[in-house]
Amino acid sequence: MSSANMGPVSANLAVRVDGVGKCYAIYRSPADRMKQMFWPWRRFHEEYWALRDVTLHVAKGQTVGILGRNGAGKSTLLQLITGTLSPTLGQVEVGGRVAALLELGAGFNPEFTGRENVYLAASLLGLTETQIKQRFDAITAFAGIGDFLDQPVKLYSSGMYSRLAFAVAAHVDADILIIDEILAVGDAAFTQKCMRFIDDFKKRGTILFVSHDAGAMAKLCDRILWLDGGGVRMEGPPKDVLEAYMAAIHMEGDAGQLRVGGRRRGPPPPDALKAPPPSAVKVFDFDPDAPQFGAGGARVRGATLAIEGGSDSVLSGGQEVVLSVVAEILTPMQQPILGFLVKDRLGQNIFVDNTCQTYPIQPRALHPGDILTARFHFYMPHLADGDYAVSVAVAEGTEQAHVQHHWLHDALFFRVANTRPFRGLVAVPMLDITLRINDDTP
Repeated sequence: MSSANMGPVSANLAVRVDGVGKCYAIYRSPADRMKQMFWPWRRFHEEYWALRDVTLHVAKGQTVGILGRNGAGKSTLLQLITGTLSPTLGQVEVGGRVAALLELGAGFNPEFTGRENVYLAASLLGLTETQIKQRFDAITAFAGIGDFLDQPVKLYSSGMYSRLAFAVAAHVDADILIIDEILAVGDAAFTQKCMRFIDDFKKRGTILFVSHDAGAMAKLCDRILWLDGGGVRMEGPPKDVLEAYMAAIHMEGDAGQLRVGGRRRGPPPPDALKAPPPSAVKVFDFDPDAPQFGAGGARVRGATLAIEGGSDSVLSGGQEVVLSVVAEILTPMQQPILGFLVKDRLGQNIFVDNTCQTYPIQPRALHPGDILTARFHFYMPHLADGDYAVSVAVAEGTEQAHVQHHWLHDALFFRVANTRPFRGLVAVPMLDITLRINDDTP
């Protein structure tokens, strides 16, 4: 038997797991547990191997996904890597500081306030009291829980728990970040903030990521380890592992475990092919205080998404809509550009456009106080269920060379809810679908 070694590993590895197994003793009754204490040479229990012969080497700077059904051993493996469990067999070595988000509020004392738990959790992750004080304002600003900071965390919602836990983990200068389904909770704006942090962390650190979300795995991971029944079933590139996992889930009669795109709701109605799946789109108000940057020569003053001439905040997929972006000029400029970017909850770009293509380069003398309004007319695409963020911007120059004067991350949100089965990210509106028998006519 060997235990986890949380010391350094080789120069190019962040995590080394070699031949690891974790066994639990399962007793049928308290009496059997007592008998085991008095007669240790006899066995009054059954063995349950949560993990058996698992090997995983993670290079520094890699993002590795850990995939598997409930009970496959994913959380056990992460707990072994963080040192909260010791292996029954094999060896675990970790190099660097680990920030782990293994479960909601792990490491928090429910009786302590949010403020007290920041100090508690950050100290457990290796920060000194001086370091925590220096970063406290940044942590609380990232969490954004307001007056609840001084309330006991037992009063927090699941979203508030996740905000505070992620905020602490984001500010401890970790070398390795472990994320276990933490992105499944929290509001849309905070999820986008987390995705921006993760994308930035990927450039300098190592990530172990556990999720049932195939889209998140495909976007974030360099490779995936598939656990099944406590053992390694497959390891490799995300595309290969996800395709094999999807095939296995369907062949083994458990298709609901893997969700790609929308939600599984049972068989489609008979007329499902006659039209693209209708979707309701709820639009929320523009946020002028959204995260932003820019040179400051102009400022976006507003953005709206609505049907032509309408003010209703609920739209439909396939409907003709107008996205309006309004900006105020603050310094003289010649070639303004207004644009937008729509992202899904994982921060993936869904569609984007700007005025540069429609209005080619030609000098336009603009002066401080001038108001620019761009109106983008398009058919609202049919999108998968979920929250979507619209970033808006005003720049000067060309698409290839420009100055970004004001960019607002996630300035506008909308939520999509479908009433029919949906797969994928975007549904193509079909003009017609035909099905023929014994007819090879093109």
